[in-house]
Amino acid sequence: MPSESDPDPDYALQQDILSGRKFSLADAIGREGSGFLKGESTVPKLVQAKTEVMVFIRNHLPDGSGALQSVLQDIVQADDARISAYVDCPLYALRDAVQDVLSHRERLYELVRQVDMRWGHMYGERPYFQKPGQDPHPEDEYTHESVQVMLEHLLDALHRTI
Repeated sequence: MPSESDPDPDYALQQDILSGRKFSLADAIGREGSGFLKGESTVPKLVQAKTEVMVFIRNHLPDGSGALQSVLQDIVQADDARISAYVDCPLYALRDAVQDVLSHRERLYELVRQVDMRWGHMYGERPYFQKPGQDPHPEDEYTHESVQVMLEHLLDALHRTI
């Protein structure tokens, strides 16, 4: 702390700069608010959480064509409620969503249908839609079984991480 005989050089510089200037309300707000976000990110926590989940999906889900990753990332973007519930550890939200799909066959079948549609859109080809109880088409990349295996792989990666 500078003594009266040795004033703070920053304070002296501020005084020189402000001398001869009219002081306004905007100046007061600017000076008081300058430290308002100090140490805080300007990116909202929900956006940070969603980004963490999407990066995890991209880095840990084996998906050559990328259609499953794309659909899962869309689901994350749309699921504010689930992500918000785990905003401090968003990978728990992903774990719960994956477990939910794996524990309900109908949800798995619907996810596979969405992934097939995304694949067809991405590659401009007619997708193969596997129906419950049917054998998959030999060229179908996204079958009920293959998507289940990929999701189980993602769930294992989540369990190793969280």
